[in-house]
Amino acid sequence: MRAAEPPYSADPEQGRPPSGQPRVGEARSGRPGPAGAGDRPRRRPRWLTSAALLAVAAVLLTAGWATRHDRPVGDRTVGEVTRVGIAAGDPVPGYLADARAELAGLRASASAAGTYALVSFSAYLPPDRLPGLLAGVTVTEVVVRAPLPGRQTEIVRLPAQRLPQDVVAGMAGLAERKDREAADYAARGAGAADPELRRLYDTGAQVAAGEAAAYRTGCACAYAALVRAAPDALRALATRPQVRAVDPAPELLRLDRAVLTPPLPEQHDVARPPADSGPTGAPAPGGETSEAAPNVTLRTPAAGSAAPGADPPGAATSSDAAGG
Repeated sequence: MRAAEPPYSADPEQGRPPSGQPRVGEARSGRPGPAGAGDRPRRRPRWLTSAALLAVAAVLLTAGWATRHDRPVGDRTVGEVTRVGIAAGDPVPGYLADARAELAGLRASASAAGTYALVSFSAYLPPDRLPGLLAGVTVTEVVVRAPLPGRQTEIVRLPAQRLPQDVVAGMAGLAERKDREAADYAARGAGAADPELRRLYDTGAQVAAGEAAAYRTGCACAYAALVRAAPDALRALATRPQVRAVDPAPELLRLDRAVLTPPLPEQHDVARPPADSGPTGAPAPGGETSEAAPNVTLRTPAAGSAAPGADPPGAATSSDAAGG
């Protein structure tokens, strides 16, 4: 058995191995040799490694906080959508009752301009009826639709600060657009080889032409409006004839993020899409059409945007269509 050797010391005079004997792990030539079982590398204490990692993490967190702090705060409403109105499939009586209850409990708005509210009419109205009906509140938009019998037609929101001038001008612009759509559909139908495709294009042309004719004459097509006023003014508005509902929307802050789905005047049970069938002509007397969804529209591509034989017109639901 070998006697225990004194531990190696950094002091050159203490713990030095006898002359001529190499240290453990050192060759006799004086150059370091491969580490053996008795020669393990010296390790850094764990507390020192942990402290270094914590220091690095603190630096990174500080830099990240400074970067976020210097970055300007973006618009928190971007991407958010506020829906006001009735949802497809919901019962109309329940929606009307909820709107009345919310209006009764509405408190004053923090804004001096008041609270936004969606006003639904009990019938389709011409532009000249709107000033008297909506007097006393600030009108921002009017919702219109040409109520062609048995047809799904486009729902359009018209900016309307001046009544009835802005609505009349908006309808004139709609008539011109619908004329172009009718001509485009007719051209597509003439170039379609498939009979069913040709029939769909012809139907689209007829519907667009009917809408153009209605808007050109200043039809009774307005059935809702987005207004802003104090709670007392909104409650007074709800008592007027031909006002079906006043649905307050205090959460509405940005009009470009608003989706309006007021019930159509002919909807009495459930908001649902109608069967799109029937003749196309002038609006029905009193606005009576089939039970329709509040957001049904006939979408039409711009003239010349596609060659004949492209996808035919069809009824499609739309959150809303900005028009004017």
